[in-house]
Amino acid sequence: MVKKILAALLLLLVVLIIWQWPLVTYGMRMGWGQLKIIWNARPVETFLKDPAFPDSLKTKLQLIGEVRKFGIDSLGLKDTENYKTLYDQRGEELMWVVQACGPFELKPKLWHFPIVGDLPYKGFFEKEKALAERKKLMGENYDVSIRNPGGWSTLGWFTDPILSGMLARSEGDLASLILHEMVHSTIFIKDNSDFNENLASFIGDTAAYDFLSYKYGKLSKEYTHYKNEDQDYRNYSRHILRGTKKLDSLYQSMSLSQSYEWRKTQKKKMIKKIVKAIDTLTLAEKRKSDTTWLPNNTYFMSFHLYQSKQQDFARELNSQFHGNLKAYIQFLSARHPFL
Repeated sequence: MVKKILAALLLLLVVLIIWQWPLVTYGMRMGWGQLKIIWNARPVETFLKDPAFPDSLKTKLQLIGEVRKFGIDSLGLKDTENYKTLYDQRGEELMWVVQACGPFELKPKLWHFPIVGDLPYKGFFEKEKALAERKKLMGENYDVSIRNPGGWSTLGWFTDPILSGMLARSEGDLASLILHEMVHSTIFIKDNSDFNENLASFIGDTAAYDFLSYKYGKLSKEYTHYKNEDQDYRNYSRHILRGTKKLDSLYQSMSLSQSYEWRKTQKKKMIKKIVKAIDTLTLAEKRKSDTTWLPNNTYFMSFHLYQSKQQDFARELNSQFHGNLKAYIQFLSARHPFL
């Protein structure tokens, strides 16, 4: 009887593997890519003791250790083994993330994965695989983009190392990134990328101010630089999100009875208008719009994914928790058990 049950389970497993073979092979490639990074990462202490390793980068490594401690002690984020090792990228990109969206709707394509559920992006450790995915999706009439993430969280499945590319960031931006990824290892809701990414962005960006104030003081150049950097990004994000609403209204007004080329022309005109208006923004570091560069729908969806709920979280934090981030994180952790 036991043998029959085991045989049936084995047969079921084989059927599932055959049925989900593309997902299985994708998972194996991603797992292998992550394992290679972990295998070649070295303890932070190794670099701190290396006289040939630049002092400026040693300072950034020490800063990350302080950010981790701040996130754990002052915010109540989960204590993990993440960011205790460093992987030297040697100037090379490691991951390519593909995003896709319908040509006349601001609705992202979703990819389904075990455990985490549906995600509006798909990562690759091999550039050619990402390019092949983009070509396939473009052939299916999607707007598609590929980006290189500055970091990512494996949600506890692996030990996430510091990537050497992170060390080029400013103190505030680096703190925000590390805290962002620590949030993912603390609070993560299946099938809710909008919530997960917006929350991690909100806590990372907000807590970076607290960390810089604690370490350097509010009058420091580090705090001032991050404030200007962050406020510029927030202003730019609000502009793009306003543009997202205009694009959505345009798409909602369209119908299939209108020709594809006409809809494409109206879309291009609207995006050009949004890009050109960047010049009207009041920014600490002025950025000039390049109207020869036109983003597609995935660009707008990315800002929606990471920035659209910032004001909602800020209101909840201030009205219910009087600005106490640690209490807010404890509340959210209790309300949304990890995965």
